[in-house]
Amino acid sequence: MGKLIYGSAGTAIEIEDRALAHLKVAILAKLRRDEKFAMSWQHGSEGGGGRSTIWLHPSIPLQFVFNGSRQPTLNRAWIDELLVTANSAGGLQLVPEPEEGHGDHPGDRPG
Repeated sequence: MGKLIYGSAGTAIEIEDRALAHLKVAILAKLRRDEKFAMSWQHGSEGGGGRSTIWLHPSIPLQFVFNGSRQPTLNRAWIDELLVTANSAGGLQLVPEPEEGHGDHPGDRPG
């Protein structure tokens, strides 16, 4: 389980490494273009239910910490779907990964 560490207070959001690698690519693509956007996620039953939203801005500290040392092969279709949500009024949301073989690029690695 990896962590997205957000803001100067270091708020840690636990996210599975594979999903975090895909979120990293989508988030960094938006921030490189100096775009600001919201990101929302469900806490799940182990987190007491509920949901949270943060505002992502290029000036706010952000760190991606991965538990594993291996970089996963990225699924381009998943990144594209994440970017679609990031460009929506609801903001970036972790959507399920599309089926294997729909947009995988074996040479892609998180940047």
